[in-house]
Amino acid sequence: MPGEDKASTIKTLGHVDIMRIMEMIPHRYPFLMIDRVEEVVLNESAVGIKNVSINEQYFQGHFPASPVMPGVLVIEAMAQTAAVLVVATLGPDAEGKLVYFMLVDSARFRRPIVPGDQVHVHVTKLRNRGNVWKFRAEAKVDGQLAAEAVYAAMILDREEDAGSGA
Repeated sequence: MPGEDKASTIKTLGHVDIMRIMEMIPHRYPFLMIDRVEEVVLNESAVGIKNVSINEQYFQGHFPASPVMPGVLVIEAMAQTAAVLVVATLGPDAEGKLVYFMLVDSARFRRPIVPGDQVHVHVTKLRNRGNVWKFRAEAKVDGQLAAEAVYAAMILDREEDAGSGA
């Protein structure tokens, strides 16, 4: 309405717990890379939380004597946080849709993420056009930047819902 400031029209959600995340996005253990999402500002931003445990399967081989969370999985945590933001923004009809990477750009890894760390994944929507969304994300541990990237993804119906027909 005329005269309203932007702050009065911003819609936010409380935190999104793991059970709700699994309703919103199709990822499951061992590939579910976020444990909670908080600070969701619809159509703008969200903060995902990943509690890194020595029990993660990837630490068996990356690297047993000096475990480090693989950078590609940090990027995946960014994408899953963004997927929750997209579903929260678009509403229930978007739940369970697939999110396909189209672009990962400007990825930088600043410090290792290790067992015992709690990663805060800050995601900001840069733009969207149709079913293509672009984001900037930062992964922080104890307030320090651990990784950052700009990425784009396409949101699509699952094949069985899209009527692929082959």
